[in-house]
Amino acid sequence: MDSILVRGNGPLSGQIPIAGAKNACLALMPATLLSEEPLTLTNAPRLSDIRTMTQLLASLGAEVTALQEGKVLATSCHGEINPVADYDIVRKMRASNLVLGPLLARLGHAVVSLPGGCAIGARPMDIHIDALAALGAEIELKEGYLHANARGGLKGAVHEMRFASVGATENFLMAAVLAKGTSVLKNAAREPEIVDLARCLRAMGAQIEGEGTSEITIQGVDRLHGATHPVVTDRIELGTYMLAPAICGGEVECLGGRIELVESFCEKLDAAGISVEETARGLKVKRKNGRIRAVDVVTEPFPGFPTDLQAQMMALLCTAEGTSILEERIFENRFMHAPELARMGARIEVHGGVAKVHGVDRLKGARVMATDLRASVSLILAGLAAEGETVVSRVYHLDRGYERVEEKLRAVGAQIERVKGE
Repeated sequence: MDSILVRGNGPLSGQIPIAGAKNACLALMPATLLSEEPLTLTNAPRLSDIRTMTQLLASLGAEVTALQEGKVLATSCHGEINPVADYDIVRKMRASNLVLGPLLARLGHAVVSLPGGCAIGARPMDIHIDALAALGAEIELKEGYLHANARGGLKGAVHEMRFASVGATENFLMAAVLAKGTSVLKNAAREPEIVDLARCLRAMGAQIEGEGTSEITIQGVDRLHGATHPVVTDRIELGTYMLAPAICGGEVECLGGRIELVESFCEKLDAAGISVEETARGLKVKRKNGRIRAVDVVTEPFPGFPTDLQAQMMALLCTAEGTSILEERIFENRFMHAPELARMGARIEVHGGVAKVHGVDRLKGARVMATDLRASVSLILAGLAAEGETVVSRVYHLDRGYERVEEKLRAVGAQIERVKGE
């Protein structure tokens, strides 16, 4: 199994290109199930999760061809469709459940295994089930599979979610675009990935209004056509690489970045003493002066501070002046990186969903283990600022969400390499 070796070596300088959003692309790819005509996605990220979704869609009867070294995905679903999403594929990735809405909309029935993914909390499917049931689907859980039927076809409805779930919003959108009549989703998720999906569906002929707000209106249409759509910039990769010069000094320009994607994150960086400047090509990040200051962070649905940047922010605050409080309100079990950071000399106390981080002068290199996707990159960031060598094991998590991380960090002066396992 591969590991990542990092040597702390001081300030970084240069440019890092930010890829298309993993979480956006994983929602856009199943949209091909909604039409017989081709859907082409540009600015696609090159990640193992994308390959897993490709494998899943192929098992359902769709065709996905990677072009231009994987940056373009040409998809089509014009033949016979298999309505069963098998456990062996779905267990690898939470986003696999996003085929449920499109299959129901196109076929009127689907059998989808309960999904897997990072072990960061229960993330139950009941919000998805309630949303699709509002459109007329009947869903039963049998032997680990969701059996969904809409015998008379899906019908437009008004539904209010008890929690602004991103995945449930995406499933509802993709189901409602082919439902008969008008649908209104209240307490909808507002993330940029939702906006991106709505724009893609609209390019395919869907009638959608209100994306980016808490209420989305969808007027069902009879069919969708093909389209070409660019995947939005990955705000989590953007935030992660913005933290690289913050944690070890220097100045880095993140190409393709926009403040509107990470506004609440930028507010915390500013409070911590980090400058973020918009440029013609992206965002330029550097420390203002002196040591990082402690700040308090509460994770919230967009436009609040992203849960997917909490682990990386904790790595930064480990060397801040003072004590920071991080409160995780989205997922339970999402402080599993804290004990690994403690192996590097961090002083962290965890009580339920709250972590208290007491800043230290310097972290020390150590052998650490990645527990999930975002935890893996937080340990790499910590290693960039640590004294000596840090070895991060179990980095298969990393490859699910970050393309060519060693190459991008080396380009700005980091000493980082992948050590191949047996």
